[in-house]
Amino acid sequence: MGVTMLNENPFRSSANSLESLVDEMNEMLGYPITIEDANHRLLAYSSHDDQTDPARVATIMRRGVPEKIVNCLWKEGVMLKINQSDHPVHISGIQEIGLGSRTVMAISTKKEILGYIWIHGNGDRLSDDELELLKKASHVAKNQLLSLNSQKKQREKCRKEMFWQILTGALQSHEDIKKHFEYANVSVPSFVSVVVFQFEKDITSSIEREASYMIKTLEEVSGVFYVVDERKLILLCNIPTSEKAESLLSKFIGQFIAHMNARIKEGEVIGGFGNIYKRYCQIISSYQEALTVLQLKHQFPGKIKDICGYKQLGIYRYLNLIHEKNEADGYENVSLQKLLEYDQIQNTDLVDTLEAFLNNDCNVNEAAKEIHVHTNTMNYRLKRISEIGDINLRCMNEKLTLFLDIKSKKLKQE
Repeated sequence: MGVTMLNENPFRSSANSLESLVDEMNEMLGYPITIEDANHRLLAYSSHDDQTDPARVATIMRRGVPEKIVNCLWKEGVMLKINQSDHPVHISGIQEIGLGSRTVMAISTKKEILGYIWIHGNGDRLSDDELELLKKASHVAKNQLLSLNSQKKQREKCRKEMFWQILTGALQSHEDIKKHFEYANVSVPSFVSVVVFQFEKDITSSIEREASYMIKTLEEVSGVFYVVDERKLILLCNIPTSEKAESLLSKFIGQFIAHMNARIKEGEVIGGFGNIYKRYCQIISSYQEALTVLQLKHQFPGKIKDICGYKQLGIYRYLNLIHEKNEADGYENVSLQKLLEYDQIQNTDLVDTLEAFLNNDCNVNEAAKEIHVHTNTMNYRLKRISEIGDINLRCMNEKLTLFLDIKSKKLKQE
């Protein structure tokens, strides 16, 4: 390019405009330029010719880098390399996602990544002079991104306060919540659901940054805003349509947990979501339902560990009500009590055997596999269960009652 090194920053005239900066860089270097924020949302871009790659076109069209490209860059270790480097990083290109060769530099402070400057090359590496210009451009962009970041943090603070008002019932009516959405310049959601993630430890600022990044880069489920409550991250999701919404939310929770487990390694993360509603006054209901999912996943980790949604809980949804009713009535299942006493005296596992049998739809083979015994042993235990507890294992009513009472007793133990 024949770029001449300059002692002073040649981009000072663009100090107040990212658009001017990318245009000036494009003119000086001869390559298309893109500036993104830390969550890969497009902030400014220069012109390009017909030879530009599909990844850049898609980024401009979507006003942000497509999720599949971001995911690929993480899987290939590219994003980690960029984030950890104080110097420009060259990328040869990844054909399967339409990404041509690039040079990128993270715009950062000592504490956080603010954004990225991408130079879309033609396969050649930048010269030392060109790399120096990129560094100088990043210094100019940094000041602008710090200002944008400060404004963004203030907006997020206001939105989090509003979300807490909704979750605690201070804002109750659909119309009031809708007005607050509009006042906060939040796109009014079509359908809403609350997702809650629970971590093993309190959520630190570094974990929150990682979680926020993940929420903002996923495409199919849009996070409106979130708050942190000690070990819980509570997220309001905007669902564009109710069709397949539950499967989208389950997929989102799975992706989020996989990403967080891979990145932070701070113990297990579990997640759940409440029902999907059209009226905003029901956001608080969705929140309580999501908390119920987490509570039951904690109490029954085996059978419902893969369940994410409140509706998917089935009969488990009613266990708290059944437990409260049993407590109020002083009810005890006599057959179950006999088995518990027998287990305690004889050091046997008849109640666990019965639970496995009921959990597996009364399938002897599957139940035997679950508790690691031979089917003959299983059949013998079931016979003893019938005799000791005076139970008819052919009666659906008795079996259902036992299933619910065993689960309810576990709630009592908690």
